[in-house]
Amino acid sequence: MPQPVLTVATLAHCPHGIPVQFISSAVKVQFDASPPLVTPDRGMVTGCPFTVPSGKPQPCAFALVMQAATKVLVEGRPVILQSPGDICQSADQIPNGPVAYARVQTKVIAT
Repeated sequence: MPQPVLTVATLAHCPHGIPVQFISSAVKVQFDASPPLVTPDRGMVTGCPFTVPSGKPQPCAFALVMQAATKVLVEGRPVILQSPGDICQSADQIPNGPVAYARVQTKVIAT
């Protein structure tokens, strides 16, 4: 099923409401005036207040975007697509919940 390609302009939050900043390693191509995400790009989360019930801080640190296109490449690498399986995780690689998307470009979709 075709999905939108994620770009650095994609607005997303961790499950605790902290913005995700996507960083792209693509330098030659733009979709809707923003560089697309390509494998192995990911999002960074700074300032998440989440703690586990025992009181140990486990803030979201990364947004793992997992679905790569099979037919669309940028600079020789697959672009990354919006996926319901995208998750935020702590620096200890503990999953903290799904990425919540607020705005995703819709001009370029891929499979």
